[in-house]
Amino acid sequence: MIILAGDVGGTKVNLALFRAKGAAVVREAFATYRSADFDSLESIARIFLAGQPRVDRVCVGVAGPVSDGRSRLTNLPWSIDAEALREEAEAKSATLLNDLQATAYAVPFTPPAGFSVLQEGAAEPNGTVAVLAAGTGHGQAFLFPGGADRLVPFATEGGHVDFAPRDSRESRLLAYLQARHAGRVSLERVVSGPGLKSIHEFLAEDTGLSETPEVASLMRSRDSSAVIAESGLSGRSALCHAALAMFVSLYGAAAGNLALVLLPRGGVVLGGGIAPAILPALKEGPFLESFRDKGRFRPFLKGLRVSVLLDPTAALTGAAHYALSV
Repeated sequence: MIILAGDVGGTKVNLALFRAKGAAVVREAFATYRSADFDSLESIARIFLAGQPRVDRVCVGVAGPVSDGRSRLTNLPWSIDAEALREEAEAKSATLLNDLQATAYAVPFTPPAGFSVLQEGAAEPNGTVAVLAAGTGHGQAFLFPGGADRLVPFATEGGHVDFAPRDSRESRLLAYLQARHAGRVSLERVVSGPGLKSIHEFLAEDTGLSETPEVASLMRSRDSSAVIAESGLSGRSALCHAALAMFVSLYGAAAGNLALVLLPRGGVVLGGGIAPAILPALKEGPFLESFRDKGRFRPFLKGLRVSVLLDPTAALTGAAHYALSV
């Protein structure tokens, strides 16, 4: 069986072909495309599938809510229809998942070496797992025990909950973003790639720090969020270092909030592309303190395993396994 798996985000689209071998899947082809260069997922699939083996099943994770096999993406002006995608691929079936649901489904199939542990804690083999990821947007999902030692992935739109400041500086950040976004500010506006850029801009205004000419030049020619993260890690910019530290603290608070909602005794997993890229800051910065800083529930949170899923394309593996299971 050949499976076309996809991960569709606001910035890029990843597609892969997997061959099913018993209960396992083996990736045989992979390509990534800039979302802004295309007007539909079908046009990308047409290019990717040219000259490839015939596809049996399609499963795609999309950055938005899915209903009746359709999704309108949150950070990209596309509508995706599973049936149209099935026809384009000439496949027998096609399924759409929320992208974090697909990432969550990859977690049980990822070997221990595929994770970097931030907090050594107990992780029950069949316990609920919380999954969150910052990228172009912010996604949250979870794995819930489904019987017979099976974990079932569930989607949420938790990235769009209200951003709740914890101190006066974060209150000023909220006011700054409210002025920019006409009132309401979601968590995604803060704990995401664009959120890191917004934090950088806010801190420049709030603290009076100026960016170095070198970093400012890089930010004009490359992805600003990536430059801020790299410059914050390297220490070549005090403003980037401060922005990254604030971002990491907010990421930890978001992870702790999700853990309180789900009581994930199977652990908390950070997915997406940003977490692996800023791993030193997650390990050494204020992430864990913010994660644990939940009053009387500090001991509970301190006892959970928290780890980073190192493969930023894990959603493809999750989508392929999901296709194999339905």
